[in-house]
Amino acid sequence: MNIMTLNNLTVAIAVPLEAEHVEAIRNANPTVTVLYEPELLPPERFPADHSGDPAFTRTPEQETRYWDMLRSADVLYGFPNENPAGLAAIASSEKLQWIQAMAAGAGGAVKAANLPDAELARIKVTSSAGVHALPLAEFAMMGALNGLKRSAELAADQAAKHWPELRTPTRLASGSHAVITGLGEIGLETARLARALGMKVSGTKRNVEPIEGIEKVTDTAGLPALVATADIVINTLPGTPYTEKMINAEIFNAMKPGTILVNVGRGTVVDEDALLEALENGQVSFACLDVFAVEPLPAASPLWEHPRVMVSPHTSALSSAENRLIAERFMDNLQRFQSGEPLLHEVDTVHFY
Repeated sequence: MNIMTLNNLTVAIAVPLEAEHVEAIRNANPTVTVLYEPELLPPERFPADHSGDPAFTRTPEQETRYWDMLRSADVLYGFPNENPAGLAAIASSEKLQWIQAMAAGAGGAVKAANLPDAELARIKVTSSAGVHALPLAEFAMMGALNGLKRSAELAADQAAKHWPELRTPTRLASGSHAVITGLGEIGLETARLARALGMKVSGTKRNVEPIEGIEKVTDTAGLPALVATADIVINTLPGTPYTEKMINAEIFNAMKPGTILVNVGRGTVVDEDALLEALENGQVSFACLDVFAVEPLPAASPLWEHPRVMVSPHTSALSSAENRLIAERFMDNLQRFQSGEPLLHEVDTVHFY
């Protein structure tokens, strides 16, 4: 594609986005046509509500306008209707070259769209990986500290108005060993906060290499040895066929008794049946879970009522700054796209992460 074409791109905003961020995209890229029709988009119920109000419907005329707008674009900001079905529906548009996804784990949606190989090869999809690193890292530290400081037991005693006769000590964060599965952007930001609390940090990475400030880096095969000395295990890995139930009975059995588990990656990485057994036998003393194998977490799941489990409804990545940060990421990538440079955080269509 020639430079003239790249400088006359059309971008369509396919998901809810505040007008101020749309204007920022326009102002940063004056050679790009930005299509934005807010009446065709569901209203946000909260900041960064990329799917918008599920009660929203378009008239038949609006539905036609929405898809005509998207099919006229070279670049999309968000998946159509923010779901895999929308991605599958738009992928046949021969004009479409690139989609900026809202999710950090966009690979799952790309896989679920079940696109033909030709479309997977032709359309670039970039994720918002890294945008959520700080809120996820802060949440992970919250989970770790809740486990170290026995917040579940404190809450139970408070609810029962029980003042224990014997005082029970808590554990120090400083000097604890945190093992992070997945030393990508989220994992490294989590490691930074953990070190600020005085923790020693080790972790896993597909391509093993020394990382400043990390005690030991291994691949997945080295995880049992790592968790044997861990006080806290924090998962940041995405859900792929390679990570499914990676934290399983073997890994839980390799842990020392009383290990804390935090999951801010994807629920499929943890074998939930094995986790429940580990909670019962004491290998895991506390689990802080933001993600689950099935979401919403079924009402019948024993995780809901387990006294040493904190359930979070997959909201740990959310922050009031998210839309601004994704828009800034998109503007950076748009300049790269126009210049023919590699895009940041392009989804791997082999491993889907």
